[in-house]
Amino acid sequence: MPPLLQRARDEVVPHRRAVTWGLVPVVAWAMWVGGASWTTPALVVAAAAGTALFVVDVRTHRLPDALTLPATVTVGALLALAALAADDGAALARALAGAAALGGLYLLLHLAHRPGLGLGDVKLAPLVGLLAAWAGWTVWWAALVLPFVVGGVVALGLVVARRATRTTAIAFGPFMLVGTALALTAARLAA
Repeated sequence: MPPLLQRARDEVVPHRRAVTWGLVPVVAWAMWVGGASWTTPALVVAAAAGTALFVVDVRTHRLPDALTLPATVTVGALLALAALAADDGAALARALAGAAALGGLYLLLHLAHRPGLGLGDVKLAPLVGLLAAWAGWTVWWAALVLPFVVGGVVALGLVVARRATRTTAIAFGPFMLVGTALALTAARLAA
């Protein structure tokens, strides 16, 4: 088994039951969002990787490179194939620009306040940016804003319920994934 695949497997194995339970509904959602389009394989790969990343981050406060980086490269390649098949180079250019922009913004946030946003979140941002910008700039903006809104509401709820304090570390990757899923769902419903 190649080293990267072995590392990815090692990251998921301790959480395999939770990841497995999450895969079916999340992949079904990705197929619904993509519909009968060339984009669906990229969404399915992102959803499967996102499920593993969600579970691992919630449990360990880590977004492993062994999961994030291959998912981003694979989704990018699948979107390039989708652009080629649909003769839609503009969507690919927008997706690549969205990935770079969101990655850059998250890097700036990380540099501004390192304890507040980890490098794993920075490395997840291009994957989120690829998918959101592929769907359009409105979806990209929603994927930028919604994680902070959802994360803020959940954090406030935890503080009010006395399950957390102002200084409690909360994994942000799941909010990035949920925010993007909400943005893509809204775009699908509006279509």
